[in-house]
Parts: sequence; structure tokens; C-alpha cells
Amino acid sequence: VQLVESGGGLVQAGESLRLSCTATARGFSMYAKAWFRQAPGKEREFIGGISRGDSSTDYADFGRTRFTISRDNGKNIVYLDINVLRPEDTAVYYCAVTSHYDLPTSERLYDYWGPGTQVTVSS
Repeated sequence: VQLVESGGGLVQAGESLRLSCTATARGFSMYAKAWFRQAPGKEREFIGGISRGDSSTDYADFGRTRFTISRDNGKNIVYLDINVLRPEDTAVYYCAVTSHYDLPTSERLYDYWGPGTQVTVSS
């Protein structure tokens, strides 16, 4: 499975952004899919994702208000919409997939990763 993120860049605080994760793989719908981010000097953290089982979405506590994850199975794309961007959202954003049935929050349980896309938010 190959994953490639896109849509990152330099944005102003308060703006919105849509990141895309495009997968080249058969059976993409059979994976749980998640977004993570890693800010400078910090560990990579789980934002949210779509479970494999019932395709429900779930988010880390910080991601419940301004982050929305959706998918287009027909195009093998997972999206991350971020609203009202803040300087503290500056990070490299990664998508990842796992064969786990549920949606783990630990990065160690993910099988495939994209290279990441940089998002920089200026104040």
C-alpha cells in the first residue's frame, strides 16, 4: 500500500485547509484509516480516523471540534478538513492505514504511512 498526502502549505491563522491522502492499493476500504500529526519537537499524535468495521469516524479530544475526516472509496482518498487553523496546528500531517478492525490511536499499530505533508500556520 502506498499513501501520498497532499494539500499542505503555508496558511494564515483562521483559514481552513483540506488535506488529501491518496492510496494506491486494492482493497483500500478494508483498512482502518487515520490521520496523525507531528509538531516540531513533539511526538506524533493521533488526530482521528475511520474504522474498518463500521466505517465510523472517531477523533482525539482535541480533534473533535475543528477537524473532520471523510473518504471517497471510489477514488481511494481520505480527507482531513481543518477549520479555523491556529499556529499550534503547525506540523507535518501523516495518513496511515491499519488492518486492525477498530481504530487504534497508537502509531505502532499502523502498517503503512505516507511521507507526510507540511502545514505551517502563520499568526
